Parts: sequence; structure tokens; C-alpha cells
Amino acid sequence: MIWLSNSTIARLRDQLRATGQRPSVALGEAPLSPEAAELASAKAEYGCISEAMYLMMSADGKISREEREVLKGALKNLSGDSIRSVYIEAMLDDAAKAVAEQGRDARLQDVLGTLHEDKARAEVAFVLAAAIAFADNAIADEENETLNMFAEGLGIDEGRANELLDTVEADLAERPD
Repeated sequence: MIWLSNSTIARLRDQLRATGQRPSVALGEAPLSPEAAELASAKAEYGCISEAMYLMMSADGKISREEREVLKGALKNLSGDSIRSVYIEAMLDDAAKAVAEQGRDARLQDVLGTLHEDKARAEVAFVLAAAIAFADNAIADEENETLNMFAEGLGIDEGRANELLDTVEADLAERPD
């Protein structure tokens, strides 16, 4: 399984926090249970990043246990361990359903469009997508192509993308055995 250093996760978490709080979530008129409200809040904060990671996980047509573990660990660490596993699973299920209903390309364009507006979130999503790509120790051609589409669609120039990828690779070199 891929390992991201505590300093990298802290930097990503701080990068998200520096952008400020996400807009309020409009929950509609019907009263929601506390769990439903918590899930809506988690989706508003991490849904797009989660979907970006899902799109990377599914790029090669197979989702490995290691990729799922990286996604879950990343979201737990980014949230300061405040997001429950059941909500992460719900976001993964939502992403899979959206891809099945709308198609992978449509979902990719929607996610890229949403993240493109927030440079900090875009870079966090890119780094975590790269971590997913490296999770099973082999980057498939489809994953490499998806990373390139992420960089382009998120407005991350080649130099910056290489810097971000170098960070992930440096973490891999430092991971404990």
C-alpha cells in the first residue's frame, strides 16, 4: 500500500483549510437526521475530491483493495479523522453510480470543472489521484492518461504537476517497510 508522510498529509490538510470553509449546505425543507446532515456536510467538503480519487481508481477498469485503502486513509487524514468510514463508502457508491448513469467522461469533466475553480483543492485532488495511481505499485496507461487529463483540466502546468508528483514519489522512497 502507498504511504504518504504525515508532513504531506498535513500540508494537504492545511492547504484545504487555508481556502476557508466550504459554502453552507442547503439541505432542503424536510428535517434530516443528524446522520443525513453529517453525510451531506461530508459530501460538500470532500465529495469532489473523493470522486476525483474514484475516477483515478477506476481508470484501469479495476479497483484494488490498496487503492480503496489509500482513498479511505487520505479522506480520514484530511478530515482530521472526523469523517466516518460509512460516509466514505457512501461517497464511493455515489461516484460509482454517477459514472454508471452519466458516463466516465461526463463525470470527469464535471469534477475537473468544479475543482478548477479552487486551486488549492485542485492540487490536493491531483496529489491524491497520483497516490491512488501509485497505490498498487504499477501505473497503468489509463491511469497515466487520467493523471494528464487531471493536470490539464485542473489548470496545473507541467512544471507544477511534476513538482507535485515528485512529492508523492519522495514519500514512496521514505515509507517504512
